[in-house]
Amino acid sequence: METADSQTGVSHVQHHPEFYLADGNITFLVENTFFRVHKSFFERESEVFIRELAQVPQDGISDHSAFQVEDVTSDDFATFLWVWYSPKYRLDRKSSDNWLVILELSTRWQFLEMRELAIDQLQNLKMDPVEKIAIYNKYEIDRSLLLPEYKHLCTRQGQMSIEEGEKVGLFTVLAIHQARECAMNSAVAKECRSPTLADIDDEKLEEILKDIFNLNQNSTTASRRGADIHAPSGDTDSQGVQAQGQSNAPPIIGTPRPDASRTTNRPFGTGWVSRVFHQGESVI
Repeated sequence: METADSQTGVSHVQHHPEFYLADGNITFLVENTFFRVHKSFFERESEVFIRELAQVPQDGISDHSAFQVEDVTSDDFATFLWVWYSPKYRLDRKSSDNWLVILELSTRWQFLEMRELAIDQLQNLKMDPVEKIAIYNKYEIDRSLLLPEYKHLCTRQGQMSIEEGEKVGLFTVLAIHQARECAMNSAVAKECRSPTLADIDDEKLEEILKDIFNLNQNSTTASRRGADIHAPSGDTDSQGVQAQGQSNAPPIIGTPRPDASRTTNRPFGTGWVSRVFHQGESVI
């Protein structure tokens, strides 16, 4: 949050200790922190930023014309920038929470390569199967990547709890139940009189799951890249992706309303960025 000098009443903002670069050429204000980085990163991949930055090419060149990023914390924005400014050998040092932040922002702002990287890293991390399914449903990531998690839910003892069912959605709950029944029936057909979960054939279970979930291994690459991604809807049962050109993602940069004082900006939706002039603020 912004701090204020009790004597002067001037609020203070700060330069980010790592991502306020002397040779940067675009400035963002996130909460009370200025970030000065390289514009080329935003223009080389995200069609959203390419379009919106082109509308106001004269802005963002200094602290006084910084683009204000809404609905993002300064810590999360720093995590997002870290991908560009960190050597590759450090990628495995980030936790799943960090990669989830990167996945969220890269999806929201349509950074396709970064989204693919986040998914690749999440695939390499150990995650709770229910949490992973819920996350992949939310961000409309290819269900084929969830085959190990589906198998786990089918073969573990006991049914999913109500809380788990709410996380993964009704479709997944019913599909897992159906897969278990089909697998058990398959075991009975092989003359197993009293089949248990341990009697389920692994290859047969995979075949059943692929059929029930309609898993298409060939769609993995397209889904990872998110060729038609849009801001996550929060519908855990939704797997379809909007057609190209019909994205729900809001514009990133907006021009503030004419205001003589230039001390306020219009309220924008999630992920919007606006240019504001910060009168009465000092940088520390």
